[in-house]
Amino acid sequence: MANHTRPSRGFGTLAVHAGQKPDPVTGAIMTPVYQTSTFVQEAPAEHRGYEYARASNPTRTALEENLAALEGAAHGICFASGMAALDAMLKRLRPGDHVLGMADIYAGTIRLFREVFEPYGLAFGFVDMTDLQAVEAAVRPETKLVWIETPTNPLLRVVDIAAVSEIAHASGVDVAVDNTFASPFLQQPLALGADMSLHSTTKYLGGHSDVIGGAVLTNDDAWAENLRFQVKASGAAPAPLDCFLVLRSTKTLHLRMERHCRNAHAIAAFLREHPKVGRVYYPGLPDDPGYGTAREQMLDFGGMLSFSLANDRKEDAVRMMAGLRIVSLAESLGGVESLIEHPATMTHAFLSREERQAFGITDSLMRLSVGVEEEADLIADLDAALSAV
Repeated sequence: MANHTRPSRGFGTLAVHAGQKPDPVTGAIMTPVYQTSTFVQEAPAEHRGYEYARASNPTRTALEENLAALEGAAHGICFASGMAALDAMLKRLRPGDHVLGMADIYAGTIRLFREVFEPYGLAFGFVDMTDLQAVEAAVRPETKLVWIETPTNPLLRVVDIAAVSEIAHASGVDVAVDNTFASPFLQQPLALGADMSLHSTTKYLGGHSDVIGGAVLTNDDAWAENLRFQVKASGAAPAPLDCFLVLRSTKTLHLRMERHCRNAHAIAAFLREHPKVGRVYYPGLPDDPGYGTAREQMLDFGGMLSFSLANDRKEDAVRMMAGLRIVSLAESLGGVESLIEHPATMTHAFLSREERQAFGITDSLMRLSVGVEEEADLIADLDAALSAV
């Protein structure tokens, strides 16, 4: 894999220690959950850095500093969810501004674009960002933000972050990357030229399917100031306990991601050879269209994959998923347990059938978030379920 620039301390060391010091009162090794709504001031406007918990909280600060270190960023801003983080980004734009997005992205992102912000005068366009000429042609004078998702959800397409960032910056356009599928361990968008990296911390950063959260990491002072303002003004603040849970989980991110990747690669190879599987979408397969780019900009290929059936029958996909005993049918991803979902009727049901087909989301497509269970058990579970097709 590519030799990526990392901070002076190793990723695992930063994951365990960055942003965290033993509690000065008790010596507790874990950052306390500061479950308080307000902070006593020594005099009007004289305080110890905290006034009101909607604006900031010490537990949140520790998480923000930890995530910033993991992404090599100057600023980390945490939110109540990944969608709240994207919402805050878009609120910096003004009527008439244009956002250019990757064609194959999470349907919830498209829903926020269309249902919430288009009525306020923002314009959105979508292009296949694996085609750099198409990206260059799609940037308008009014384009203010390029929105990259890589690998994409659910077809695992890989976008060249450095190349798209160069195109955008040549026109004075900022670039944001949804880095949720990769995590900071596998991909560093800021080092590749992006201005912001967004995460649903619900996913790999939280890693245990027990918390909702979001974060934006950036080196841009103006963006950071505006995003912090949005947290305070709009109230999209994460709860202290939620911040604690994510902070607990980042300590093992590097360990979990190694297992996620190993399992996913083995399962992708198994599925590709199965006679009842039509196509496997996983950038770690050498014949995948995104393989070369992924090798250049990722440390490994991730724990997400999608696949379709050879007969592309929705009813057979439903039957296959019903036959699983270890893998659970559920939305979300990035947890220690393996999850499978059917985009056409679950995560991407918001889109019309025509839009799904244009993106390549077929009737039998299934998205698999590969957990950290034993590789052989997962393969046996999938094999037994496929026998029902």
